[in-house]
Amino acid sequence: MRSSRFTVLAVFLIAILPHVPGHATTSVLTLSSPFSTALETLQKQLRYTFTSIDLLRRAMTHPSFSEENNKAFAILGAAVIETSAAFHLLSKDVDLSPKDLNRRLSQITSVESSCAVDGMRLGLHKVVRVSPKTNSSAPAVVCAAFRAIFGAIAIDAGKSDDAGNVFWSLHGADLGISLPI
Repeated sequence: MRSSRFTVLAVFLIAILPHVPGHATTSVLTLSSPFSTALETLQKQLRYTFTSIDLLRRAMTHPSFSEENNKAFAILGAAVIETSAAFHLLSKDVDLSPKDLNRRLSQITSVESSCAVDGMRLGLHKVVRVSPKTNSSAPAVVCAAFRAIFGAIAIDAGKSDDAGNVFWSLHGADLGISLPI
């Protein structure tokens, strides 16, 4: 009898907790998983809290792991980073030549020299979900996850400016500068 009361109470709590104001919509059972813990830590490092944690979960899912993955988010994130970088560069120097602008944008979006470095500093190689046959530390994997974060933030916030601001808070105010996390 006592066991059935507990079961009824547990089912009741699981059913109502997502509807309680201020309570996360993530189920009680997923809060303790290592992946969920890593996502919570990542949000603290980003200094951005997702309204929909599922967006960050997807951003940290490589195509080798699932059909629901970060490919589209990475494309959006790359565009957010490039647009934000171009805006910052031209805001500082409106006479910057197109050649210099392209060169500097190439530096900031380069997989090897910038994107993967920033992603590794965040520890994304330890967070991104990949298939057993995929190396989570490969620069392309880390860079895609890094870019996907900013695509996910743009979708979560409903505007790319917020994602660009998070990028600059992590990357630094100038090209080539990565801030310690």
